[in-house]
Amino acid sequence: MKRINLGYLLFFFSLLACEVERIPETQISDPSFWKSENDLKGAANYLYTFLPGFALEEVWSDNAYGIQSNQISDGTRLPPSTADDYKNPYFLIRAANNLLEKAPGAPVTPTILNRYLGEARFFRAFAYFQLFQKYGGVPLILNTLTENAPELSQPAATREQVIDQIYQDLDFAAANLQTPTQLGAAGYGRIANTTALALKARAALFEGTRSKFHQYGDPAKHLNLAVSAAKAVIDSKQHDLYASYYDLFQYAGEGYQNRENILVKQYGTSASNIVLRHNYSLDLYTGGANPTKSLVDSYLMKDGLPMAKSPLYKAPTTSLEVFANRDERLAASVFRQGDPYNLGATFTPQLQYHKTVFAPKKYFNATDFQTRNALIDWVILRYAEVLLTYAEAQFELKGEISDADLDLTINRLRQRGQVAKLTNAFVKANGLDMREEIRRERRVELALENLRYWDLIRWKTAEVELPKAVMGNYFFREEFGTEVPVQLDANGFVITQAASFRRFNPAKDYLWPFPVNELGLNPGLKQNPGW
Repeated sequence: MKRINLGYLLFFFSLLACEVERIPETQISDPSFWKSENDLKGAANYLYTFLPGFALEEVWSDNAYGIQSNQISDGTRLPPSTADDYKNPYFLIRAANNLLEKAPGAPVTPTILNRYLGEARFFRAFAYFQLFQKYGGVPLILNTLTENAPELSQPAATREQVIDQIYQDLDFAAANLQTPTQLGAAGYGRIANTTALALKARAALFEGTRSKFHQYGDPAKHLNLAVSAAKAVIDSKQHDLYASYYDLFQYAGEGYQNRENILVKQYGTSASNIVLRHNYSLDLYTGGANPTKSLVDSYLMKDGLPMAKSPLYKAPTTSLEVFANRDERLAASVFRQGDPYNLGATFTPQLQYHKTVFAPKKYFNATDFQTRNALIDWVILRYAEVLLTYAEAQFELKGEISDADLDLTINRLRQRGQVAKLTNAFVKANGLDMREEIRRERRVELALENLRYWDLIRWKTAEVELPKAVMGNYFFREEFGTEVPVQLDANGFVITQAASFRRFNPAKDYLWPFPVNELGLNPGLKQNPGW
């Protein structure tokens, strides 16, 4: 899969020269194309180039802050003239539609044909879900277009039409793709049937909870689909949790041997086998996504209680004590003073970069930082998220969750983090809220993986959380020094961005604005409310 034929790439990149909706789909005239399985595989390989890679999207949420404010997070953005967030998914949709139309003419068995059609339909669903999360209803284009096609001026489809098409595509993919075991080590990285099910579970949980808390549609329909898709992944026995949480995001956690990974963006295995490069360690080193106090405070003490309720909690007198008796995932995700950091050096916050006086540890690799030649894969879907989806969807459907389901899901994650089990009796005895604990578990398990913003959107809590001040660590002056001025609150915690500079308008900010140029190109497309 990694060695995509250059000819295929040149051909398909030629399709991306202009706006996707207004350029006729180029017809393939080469009589040797679409004539073998290898042709289908080459066309399908191109779809993988659209998988999202490393990005600093966690700063959209209350989990992280960069070296300056973010317009999505603080509510100051304006509708853009154009946006890759809108165009690129349609480039992928067009490429997937092209394969779906041309592949049936290839002389291959129905099983092989449906396998590549399944990959194409997965990627079409993936692209539409990217659009759906941001914009809601969007134009639904299911075929390649001629220059005068009426679809070029059609209005956006409804939310229900878009999400139902996503489900249909993923159902076809799940029914026709191979299992991870069938793909084997040689096929690692290709879309498997469990990949389609995991994406369906994510999409259905998103729409099920969004419709529930924003009060529209049929939440139960989507939540039931989330439960069934997540349970199908669990029951497949194709995936399991990886032993080391820290190594999940390092080279040690790469490849077929890590059954937790369901979908990754592959970068390569060595200097002699490079697909792509990235500089994410440099981005993190220079303050691209600094964890906030809000995120760090969400990690439980080892007894399973939050800091405010746990007898294990003692007010820290040093920065290291912030990590004492805490969920092990905190130290695997956030650097501690004295941790190995750059080659031959240990970590000390650099206040010009680490604006919250916390620094992200996930995916940071000292060698990559030195060489600027990082190959660590970006994990897009993993089994831990499937477990969290199952638990949350069950709870939101029923208003409760059994201890058996907690043991199947959340408690497996807590065991890896060396945190006490979550049970209904424990929640009752300690005055906790089960929904809050399920959401907390999702936050800490998936921290700094670019998912938190979408959770705030679907729970309708963005209007509560995002306008709050962005806070950092307690300022341990003897450790951190005073060479860079910092603003502190009355309790000595760093104020990274004051609440007076942050806002969230629930009348418009739960959807993204369509790019202005797209509205001009398509008279049937109307701007989202409030923009």
